Amino acid sequence: MTAAGRREAHAGAGRRRVLFASMVGTTIEFFDFYIYATAAVLVFPALFFPAADPASATLQSLATFALAFFARPVGSAVFGHFGDRVGRKTTLVAALLTMGVSTVVIGLLPTHAQIGMAAPVLLALCRLGQGLGLGGEWGGAVLLATENAPPEKRAWYGMFPQLGAPIGFFMATGVFLLLTALMDDAAFFAWGWRVPFLASAVLVAVGLWVRLRIHETPAFQRVLDRQERVRLPMAEVLLRYPRALLRGTVLALATFVLFYLMTVFALSWGTSQLGYTREQFLWLQMLGVVCFGITIPLAALYADRHGRRRAMILATIAIFAFGLCFAPLFVAGSLGGTLLFLVLGLGLMGLTYGPVGTLLAEQFPTAVRYTGASLAFNLAGIFGASLAPYVATWLAGRHGLDSVGWYLCAAALLTLGALLAVPRRGYGADDVAGDAGRAHVA
Repeated sequence: MTAAGRREAHAGAGRRRVLFASMVGTTIEFFDFYIYATAAVLVFPALFFPAADPASATLQSLATFALAFFARPVGSAVFGHFGDRVGRKTTLVAALLTMGVSTVVIGLLPTHAQIGMAAPVLLALCRLGQGLGLGGEWGGAVLLATENAPPEKRAWYGMFPQLGAPIGFFMATGVFLLLTALMDDAAFFAWGWRVPFLASAVLVAVGLWVRLRIHETPAFQRVLDRQERVRLPMAEVLLRYPRALLRGTVLALATFVLFYLMTVFALSWGTSQLGYTREQFLWLQMLGVVCFGITIPLAALYADRHGRRRAMILATIAIFAFGLCFAPLFVAGSLGGTLLFLVLGLGLMGLTYGPVGTLLAEQFPTAVRYTGASLAFNLAGIFGASLAPYVATWLAGRHGLDSVGWYLCAAALLTLGALLAVPRRGYGADDVAGDAGRAHVA
């Protein structure tokens, strides 16, 4: 092999390592996040929030689920500050550790029957830790990928950390299905539910090993070389890029609402109101998540060819149409109809989730990109995801499933308005100073 060939092979191996590092971290983070979401529906109402009314216990459990989304912007500010000051690599390692330790501790917590009200308090604190970690994880993983990407493949690179969502969900759901098959309810509620939380320690160790072997991104290295780091990235984002922050928050809104309606709310409503068993519904969700994983790269390919903005506009219009069909598809006694409901909803989720990371990153220059993109994404999590299962459960219980569909339609309209306001050219991965390096996002 020639010297040029060896250099190209080495560069290719480096790119693959970076993409794997961006994906493996978000896979672990989302695995941890989803096992909590599943347990918040299936386990925690009985073990941490005992009440005479099961519906009240479920709502209390879902309220702790929401806590993490309020912690995520704080994680964005803290980890974003160090990500834009110290570097992407070091900050990503710290975010992964924060998330991983919080998750493992949940698996060790005593229940309400053992220590009373201290149990839900400790659970809430661990949930806050999960939110802090994920608040710093997502933005760094997306930047690790996109800031190493060729300009013509930025959406393709940016979708690798996004693949962590369906892979993490698939793993989390698979673990609960395996536990359901191997043990009865008594054993599951006694100790089996703890297994996924404790097992995440192994995954975190793998993630740390991978991330410690990567290098800083070229774009941020140029910021360091030119001494263009911002002293207070959060203040810079709020004072100089408030419109980009607002646009970014709203353009990701429908993505969050859709996903948590299709996962947490659908699982809760399907098992409590429509007569599906836990095992039945988890299998249906697993099939839906396969479509989620398939449509992410398809959306990224389209986005690189036709623009990130256009790809998300088309996906958002389709989400609005899906909201109109929400109630007719999600009915009792029809496995085929429910499967179609989950396949369509989660497939649409992939179409919007594939390009959203790259589009958000391109709203901010390199020097404040970690903070800006993370903050926008996680503020969208507060407004779009944190309360979605709670609000949807409340709406469905009082006004029927049609109202949940209209809730999704309203989120889609808000997102569509934000997407139409996105400039046709965004900041490219190499831009640190102005508009000269803007990348095509139309």
